[in-house]
Amino acid sequence: MTSPLRIALIVASTREGRFGPTVARWFETVTGARTDIELTTADLADADLPAHWTPDLSPRGRAFIEGLAEADAYVILTPEYNHSFPASLKQAIDIAGHIWRRKPVGFVSYGGLSGGLRAVEQLRPVLAELHAATLRETVSFHQFPFDETGHPHDTQGAERAATVLLDDLLWWGNALRTARQHDQTWTEAA
Repeated sequence: MTSPLRIALIVASTREGRFGPTVARWFETVTGARTDIELTTADLADADLPAHWTPDLSPRGRAFIEGLAEADAYVILTPEYNHSFPASLKQAIDIAGHIWRRKPVGFVSYGGLSGGLRAVEQLRPVLAELHAATLRETVSFHQFPFDETGHPHDTQGAERAATVLLDDLLWWGNALRTARQHDQTWTEAA
């Protein structure tokens, strides 16, 4: 039997009053019932990453990146800011560098009429450049459709979308994990 896929849920927004933690709590609940997934949440608001690129990270920043490196796959939870994704996420992607290589990335997005999908489309070429495999399936929330208890108004639809995303991420994550185990040269090329 295959060990659970280690997925890092990356909460991208660092703004005060952000909506991301609400969506993250919902996603953690959805994944909590699955035995084929081991989810950890990595919140950029707690990462202590520098505003400008530097190889010298704080101990907390280094621990954050090392935690991400241990994952077999990623789900990026991002809002849409001005038709794109947050600068804090771009900085984290650049600092983490080679950890994305030959790993799948799924997306959960939120915001406005597009539900954050324009941010996702901006992320795809960035991650492709780092040799990550982005998934087509996404979960997106338009106009912040959550109730006061932190649940989506369309719980069934949201959970179905999350299940499709997670099943696809599981397939890609297991396939790429197996391939990486059989070909260790990928770390040298990073």
